[in-house]
Amino acid sequence: PYVLITPNETRRNQLQQIAKKELDDLDRWKEEHRPGAIKVVPQRLGGKESEAQARQKQQMMLMQSKYQQKHKREEYVKAKKAAEEAEILKKKAIQREKAERLEVKKRQQEMQRREMFLEDQ
Repeated sequence: PYVLITPNETRRNQLQQIAKKELDDLDRWKEEHRPGAIKVVPQRLGGKESEAQARQKQQMMLMQSKYQQKHKREEYVKAKKAAEEAEILKKKAIQREKAERLEVKKRQQEMQRREMFLEDQ
């Protein structure tokens, strides 16, 4: 057995009216905020140079941009290597300092051991 719940007709009508109202509001808002026509005053572009000169200038700029990118890349690699070198040198200095401290500690222990040995004799 199952139970069939009949829909509430007034509630359904209210929901449909609200949905229709919201859709109408949306359409009205879209109409109000629609962008207008774009009006651009025609003007002559390119200045006083000819088309051939402009193309030649573009070609030169393209070639220069390639070299600039290559130079920029090389500078980045150099900076990265320098940073890595600095990091390595820093780590080496830390290790050297640790080794020196360990050496001093060993010397002190050796001296203490000798003193103890001399006292025992």
